[in-house]
Amino acid sequence: MSDLQELYQSIILDHNRRPKNYGSLEGATTHREGRNPACGDEIVLELKVENDAIADLRFTSAGCAVSRASASIMTQAVKGKTRQEADELFAQFHGLVTGKLKPTPQEARALGEMAAFSGVSRFPIRVKCASMAWHTLQAALRDGEPTR
Repeated sequence: MSDLQELYQSIILDHNRRPKNYGSLEGATTHREGRNPACGDEIVLELKVENDAIADLRFTSAGCAVSRASASIMTQAVKGKTRQEADELFAQFHGLVTGKLKPTPQEARALGEMAAFSGVSRFPIRVKCASMAWHTLQAALRDGEPTR
């Protein structure tokens, strides 16, 4: 395994063990649930959207390391971003995990920890695991369900 692959693996394992922005969000304006029935992954995503920007978001989940790490990294990447910026990040991430985006080393640095998922495209069954949180975010931003 290359040094870069080992680094990416350690990033994913670290976010799985100690996910960022994990738990409930008091004062959430939007609540959305996502599921990956093929793998058993589940996520509950809570957002606070103010002035068309994601002011805060948190998640709880059950499932594999890839899905939890992806959700953790996603929350860090989109916090403070507008809906349009979040859409652009989704497109980059989705291109990355499906193999349509093959970042140069400079582009990988710009992607930050999201680049850790660049190898997912070699394992098609894991694409849904990695993208579930992102699809849930897209649904929440598109037709956000008010918090209960």
